[in-house]
Amino acid sequence: MPTATPPPAVPPSAVPAAGPSGLPGAAPAAAAAPPARPSGAVRRSAPAATAPLMAVTGTTLVLAAAPARQQRPARTARPTRAPGPYRRLFALPGTRGFTTGNLIARLPMGMFGISAVMMIAGQRGSYALAGGVVAAGLAATAVVAPWTARLVDRHGQARVAVPATLIAVLGSLSLVACVRTEAPAWTLFASYAATATTPNIGGMSRARWTHLLKGDPAAHHTAMSFEQAADELAFMLGPVVAAFLCTAVFPEAGTLAGAALLLTGMLVFTAHRATEPPAAAPVRGKSPLRSLGRLLPLFFVLGTMFGSLEITSVAHLGGHGLGALSGPVIALQAAGSCLAGLLYGTLRPRGLPACLAVLAGAMALPWAAAATGSVPALAAALLAAGTATAPVMVTAMSRIHAAIPPGRLNEGMTLAVTAIFAGISVGSATAGSAIDHLGTTAPYALPAAAALLALLLGGSRGPKRQEG
Repeated sequence: MPTATPPPAVPPSAVPAAGPSGLPGAAPAAAAAPPARPSGAVRRSAPAATAPLMAVTGTTLVLAAAPARQQRPARTARPTRAPGPYRRLFALPGTRGFTTGNLIARLPMGMFGISAVMMIAGQRGSYALAGGVVAAGLAATAVVAPWTARLVDRHGQARVAVPATLIAVLGSLSLVACVRTEAPAWTLFASYAATATTPNIGGMSRARWTHLLKGDPAAHHTAMSFEQAADELAFMLGPVVAAFLCTAVFPEAGTLAGAALLLTGMLVFTAHRATEPPAAAPVRGKSPLRSLGRLLPLFFVLGTMFGSLEITSVAHLGGHGLGALSGPVIALQAAGSCLAGLLYGTLRPRGLPACLAVLAGAMALPWAAAATGSVPALAAALLAAGTATAPVMVTAMSRIHAAIPPGRLNEGMTLAVTAIFAGISVGSATAGSAIDHLGTTAPYALPAAAALLALLLGGSRGPKRQEG
């Protein structure tokens, strides 16, 4: 009888097969047959390893390892898209809540002035009286606003902003009552002056971002860009909403709606206490007025640029019989600045001299477009000029953060806003006088010259960060 010798490829587990008679050479099918499955047994999934292969060579049963089952390649997970800078910004707890209140309270900043002018002029028939009341209110704001901001820094936003807002709202309601009852003119001045206690909502919102984003300059840059876009949105939509309410509803509707929005937004904003920066102890050292150095003159010059450009554009369009297009055309400048601010927040911040150089070039475009007499060219030039203003304002505001200690940050930003408003007043008056003597095209040289002067003032290196 031949001997059963396994070939070299046989694994150690190979054994000779035996049939029913116990002799080699039994039928392979009988050897390979699996045991019968019990009735009612649950079928389980096959194991990962398959049964070995069997073959008969002569009188020897050969067991060979089964080939490995080919595994399907695992599906590679799709790379998750990183969230954008604004999505990361508003993923922080509490930021959406205080930003909602911020936007509601900021819209009236572009409504109060034009609402007061339309209400007083419509009821009293005097634009001179209306302009005088608004001018007096701006002068009062220049004096009162920095003190209100200092109290906010010292005692906290909620403790100061809410009472200050209530005083401002009462001033607006008093103005409406005095106009409706034909009270003496001095009561209009006194009522509107009371609105000077309105807190700087933009400064308080920026202070919250600065508190939340310590140690993250990229996110802080994005937040400051968003705040600048919000400023432009308010001053773009505010006058439109106010004019619609005063003309389509009743003359006092703009002032009343602005007061309601201001109070509502401020209550929502201050209700989010978790994001509020802590009240700061008195800070020794230079006052923000001295710390800002050449920044305040820079903001004043930028204000003259804004004021002269707006008045000149209104006069130029009116001189061509297109006064009805003044609002939409000028709104293009604010729209361009708003969009540029949002885009700038996603990019690496640039230096202030570079931003001012671009602004100086862009402010020459409206002058060149006005010389052609083409309204579409002027609209495109104003849009381009607007896109150049947002990076300048964001970068200049960042210099304020570097020059002012955290404990007086809101006061410093309020001083900057006050300088801008003062510059707007001077620029508007200067442009108006130039229009009367030189026509409506030559005064476009004023915003271009102001942009060049701003480049000279802001071309130096920024100040070092002061600690509180």
